Amino acid sequence: MPTSKPATVASLTSVALGLALALAAGCDLPDPIDQGGDTSADTDGLDAPPPPPGDSGGSGGEEPPPPPPPPGDTDTDTGDTGDTGGDTAGVDDDVLDLPSPPYSYNDALPQHFRTPAVRGFDNTPQDNPITDAGATLGRVLFYDTALSKNETVACASCHQQAAGFSDNAALSKGFDGELTGRNSMGLSNARWYASGRFFWDERAATLEEQVLGPIQSEVEMGLTLDELVERVSTRPYYDALFIDAFGDDEVTTDRIASALAQFVRAMASYRSRYDAEIAQAPSIAADFAGFSPAENQGKAIFLGPRGGCAACHLAGPPPQPGGVFANEAIFQPVEPINNGLDAGPVEDDNGVGDISGDPQDNGLFKSSSLRNIALSAPYMHDGRFDTLAEVVDFYNNGVQNHPNLDPRLRGPDQQPRRLNLTGQEKAALVAFLGTLTDDALINDPRFADPFKH
Repeated sequence: MPTSKPATVASLTSVALGLALALAAGCDLPDPIDQGGDTSADTDGLDAPPPPPGDSGGSGGEEPPPPPPPPGDTDTDTGDTGDTGGDTAGVDDDVLDLPSPPYSYNDALPQHFRTPAVRGFDNTPQDNPITDAGATLGRVLFYDTALSKNETVACASCHQQAAGFSDNAALSKGFDGELTGRNSMGLSNARWYASGRFFWDERAATLEEQVLGPIQSEVEMGLTLDELVERVSTRPYYDALFIDAFGDDEVTTDRIASALAQFVRAMASYRSRYDAEIAQAPSIAADFAGFSPAENQGKAIFLGPRGGCAACHLAGPPPQPGGVFANEAIFQPVEPINNGLDAGPVEDDNGVGDISGDPQDNGLFKSSSLRNIALSAPYMHDGRFDTLAEVVDFYNNGVQNHPNLDPRLRGPDQQPRRLNLTGQEKAALVAFLGTLTDDALINDPRFADPFKH
């Protein structure tokens, strides 16, 4: 399901700032008909639950993150309000390969995901918490080609697990072979985007709204909502899944949207090498014992003034003395920005500006998380950069002087900032970004294709 995304921000400039913009992937079309794309989603930010006892908001010196729950484990304590019940015993075994009881989708998150700052980013609405039965239904819908006009593509066609739930093509192919208008955005940690807006241009107010967009797109999946309900209603393997998730087998667009949104929000990326190290280090600023010298150097560039990346990609208040950040988990800007890809407005795609009609919004785009960015090439809303090295080069010396360029990308002279990183420093920054790859998520059977082919 193609997606789109607008992009982000928070304090000084940085190489990674753009990286995130690049990373985002959502095949969304600029025209109003295509509302689909960026399933990396968020819904209206709600008051987060209070942190657990002893949660100080930092990560230094804390215990390692708990291991991921085994498939089917429903006893993890996550603080989520959704029930974890459900029983897939009645599901058609000839079509689907689902465990009974269902997988647990409420993971016990590590300490650096449970600080007040990170809890405040969670866009899960009170009326659609993640449940095991709901996410299981969402998983089946996500991989079902029946949701496209000619039954050839699914959401997963443009959001592939091996690519960080994005697409390694610059533009994705829709049901009839036509290309989408934008790159497909990665979905990792879509749950932690406080505004809850989605698509590169942020035209969808919630994840629940966004997930229905690609299905209705004339390029992407090509169904009307009435046709969608009819398609799902006539597939017998959905009867038991809807009963488990909602108490009866009635199929509605709201229920489809709720289940898809639950599945996407469940795609929590917290088991990377970075996560293992931050749980054991005295602070994020300290050298990580399990990192190479290049990775530690890249981390220092990312966090410090040399790159300034953390100002946007670790959103939240400035770091405390000793280099402790209130947010050390969510690598994503918090609002769309203009990152200087072009020197002025363009004919085909001005992002948020094309939606709002405000010239000051021209060139503003959302960005997705930097997690799994090494897997989700190519980068930027149009897929113009093939590698992370090219993205770093752009932020090093290629930012254009767009009238709406974000102030953090300008130097003291108000010209586009030039980082002037050496070749070795640029390579180190790319190496650090690679430590955000979450192989456990990429290989997690809970998020794999459930259909027997």
